[in-house]
Amino acid sequence: MAIDIAPTAIIHPGVVFLGSARIEDGCIVGAPLANCDEQPETIIGDGAFIRSHTVIYAGNRIGKNFSTGNKANVRELNVIGDNVSVGTMAVVEHHVELGNNVRLHSQAFVPEFSILEDGVWIGPNAVITNTRYPLSPEAKTSPQPVHLCKNAIVGANSTILPGVRVGSDSLIGAGSVVVKDVAPRAVVAGNPARFIRTKDDLPYE
Repeated sequence: MAIDIAPTAIIHPGVVFLGSARIEDGCIVGAPLANCDEQPETIIGDGAFIRSHTVIYAGNRIGKNFSTGNKANVRELNVIGDNVSVGTMAVVEHHVELGNNVRLHSQAFVPEFSILEDGVWIGPNAVITNTRYPLSPEAKTSPQPVHLCKNAIVGANSTILPGVRVGSDSLIGAGSVVVKDVAPRAVVAGNPARFIRTKDDLPYE
């Protein structure tokens, strides 16, 4: 079991590596949570490749073959499956569920309590939201998480509004604003996103 940690990386107490890992310069793994006397354990599965200046907070449970781009930020208490990639400068907030084989491209944003099932693909600069009125008293206490079902694809620069459920094997076109639920295998695009066709009508399906 080879664990290669760069000299400038910081590995906090409570981090457990379940196999090999490569941690590049400037990374922080197991960053302590504020106002927490006993920090939760952080689990990193076999085959992790954490690129430079990534920050992973305490309490994450991460499967095998996890990788990040440079300067990725993964907040606390997430459950992350196998073969997950979090791109350069992407942000995953706390209490998120990422299934196996999830891909977040550069600068994607996934807010707290989101659920991304197996095989979900999020394009660069795509944004998921979970609060309709960010400054309201309910913003922190009653978020409306987004749920992306198995193998859903979200195109670059798209925005998904709070509480939306995106069906399995669906496709959201680049630059879309998704304001309501998307049916399984649907292709939607536009602002607001509208049904275009089903994936069965695409040439590669």
